[in-house]
Amino acid sequence: MPVQSVTPAVFHDDAPGVLAGLAVLPAAGGGLLECLAAVPDPRDPRGIRHRLPVVLGLCQAAVAAGCTSVADICAWAQGAPQDLLELLGARRDAAGRRVPPHPDTIERVLEAVDPQALADASGACLAARAGLAPAVFPVAGPVLQPAIALDGKAVRGAVTADGAVPFLLAAATHGAISQTVVVAERMIGPKTNEVPEVPPLLRGLAAYAGLAGCVLTMDAGHTVRSHAELICGELGGHYVMTVKGNTPGLFRALDALDWASVPVQHQAAGTGHGRTERRTIQVMDAPEQVQALFPHVRQVFLIERYVTRKIRRRKKNSRKYKSVTIRSAVAALCITSLSAREAAPEHLAAYVRGHWAIENKIHWVRDVTFREDYSQVRTGSRARVMATLRNHAIGLIRLAGHSRIAPVIRKIRYSPPLLHAILGLHQAPQYQP
Repeated sequence: MPVQSVTPAVFHDDAPGVLAGLAVLPAAGGGLLECLAAVPDPRDPRGIRHRLPVVLGLCQAAVAAGCTSVADICAWAQGAPQDLLELLGARRDAAGRRVPPHPDTIERVLEAVDPQALADASGACLAARAGLAPAVFPVAGPVLQPAIALDGKAVRGAVTADGAVPFLLAAATHGAISQTVVVAERMIGPKTNEVPEVPPLLRGLAAYAGLAGCVLTMDAGHTVRSHAELICGELGGHYVMTVKGNTPGLFRALDALDWASVPVQHQAAGTGHGRTERRTIQVMDAPEQVQALFPHVRQVFLIERYVTRKIRRRKKNSRKYKSVTIRSAVAALCITSLSAREAAPEHLAAYVRGHWAIENKIHWVRDVTFREDYSQVRTGSRARVMATLRNHAIGLIRLAGHSRIAPVIRKIRYSPPLLHAILGLHQAPQYQP
């Protein structure tokens, strides 16, 4: 097999050419191979035997089938069925059979491919499949708008060139459980934090999925004036932000408001995971002193959460256990650019609660189901590429209507038609030989 030469991955910031090419993908329905075709091929054109969408598509199929490491992907690819190779458009050998890429080729591609370009292609594909588009705006009355959560995650199994643990900032849709998918992602650079990466992340997402009318939710670390100006001004969206001690002036202004005179306008209760929970929300129009401190704020609200759970605790100096009831209460102050005409208290409560879907339905699944924190891929760009492939696999499975990831992965291993349906492969692409 001839050796294919590769060039080092180029870590671009905005990649206008790639993003411009991805902007047309919603019209194509977010096809997997069409999205992967937008990723620049880092290899020397001379001697290429397997097209980049074929290699990356096979890697994506392997991750969807439960492969958690590069070695597993390479081994799984060598035994890939003929019908999958046919649908991916793999090359034929002299006997007319479809042949997978050699393991060395797969490893070189995963090391050399631009991880940001792959993340953009994955986000565009999932955004198109999820139907993410500018919302109807302005609205005639309070209504729940499409929402996107911003949050970062450490890839603890990997390490950057300076010895630090890499962080990935992601944007994921809220929606129902089966619709929580990552639609944008960026690496947090060395000697910085998540805040400077939010503008390029949102501008990149807006290039292939308009954010006008969408609601962006974020935790207190992203409660920054420049983010509010960007979201409400340039992008035409709305925000829901939590306020804590990192913005002391704004926090003091909100904490000083007369919340005792504001009635509880919405409450919800639930039971699960061994606890009983009750959530309340109090909302008021933003006073002038708050509007002077933060741009575009229209409403302020206080959310309180009361949790009751029972635990078994050993008695002192005894082997016996007793059941103990523990009660806790947590309060959070929040601001939003949505007016009372655009969002009722129950809608604001839904935005705040839906924000944590990115933790529960994306980050937790990557850690537990795909064992990301135990990955042996530690250096280079492969750790980030693997994170993108995992995000994409989770999104494809959810958009196919499956809410439980682990059982579906087990079924995929023994059901090629299910894998084809989840990947959206229905007919072989027509490649020129």
